[in-house]
Amino acid sequence: MRKLAIALIALASGAGAASAADLPPAHYTKAPVAVAPVATWTGCYIGGGGGYGMWNQENQAFFNPALVGARGPISAETEMATSGGRGYFGTVQGGCDYQFGLGSYQFVVGGFADGDWGSQKGIVRDAPFFLINGDEKLSSSWAVGGRVGWLAFPTLLTYFSGGYTEATFGRVDFHPELVFPPTSTDFWGKHTYKGWFLGAGDEYALGFLPGLFWKTEYRLSEFNRADNFLHDTPTGLLTGDVTSSKKWDQTIRSELVYRFNWMK
Repeated sequence: MRKLAIALIALASGAGAASAADLPPAHYTKAPVAVAPVATWTGCYIGGGGGYGMWNQENQAFFNPALVGARGPISAETEMATSGGRGYFGTVQGGCDYQFGLGSYQFVVGGFADGDWGSQKGIVRDAPFFLINGDEKLSSSWAVGGRVGWLAFPTLLTYFSGGYTEATFGRVDFHPELVFPPTSTDFWGKHTYKGWFLGAGDEYALGFLPGLFWKTEYRLSEFNRADNFLHDTPTGLLTGDVTSSKKWDQTIRSELVYRFNWMK
């Protein structure tokens, strides 16, 4: 009986030691499970690309022979003309967005600024007599505004944009239509037009490089009416011819965009 009791005590002691050996050390903690990064449109970006533009204008010309350095009384003689230009441009852009949920939908709002440089060129005839013409070129423009969009998919944003814009048209050297070689007789000085724009587009996340997107946007810009004063080329003096110009510009632009914190 005594031997049996000793054997049971020894067996219990061995089982306890084995169980203790199987337990992890007191300081041991299980490694946390890694959390996969989540795609988000919240953050800032830069982009660059190019596009094609088409500008049109309505010109109303007044002839005032008494005009000297400033617009004087307008004579009854006026002429109307329309013209426009076409061409390609390059663009750069930067901005920031914020993604938020509303019910079961996801939306994005943001602000941006961009600049365009190119050569949208057309022929303009100076009124009131339409006997001289010249090349008029939209050489640069810039815009600042905002956009709001809906995430059709986590990687696809469709949006509307709008804001303020300015466009610079270069100097126009006029020459008689029936004279060859063309020699400048009069000119308009370089002019910057101010206005607003509305746009719509899509932006899509390219899968082969995180943070890289492809954006395409249509934009319509309307500029305030402004006066162009005709100068005599040899002397630089005003001729008395004033052309009031109202301009519009339509562009299609496509850009590659890089988002700095696409995956958080």
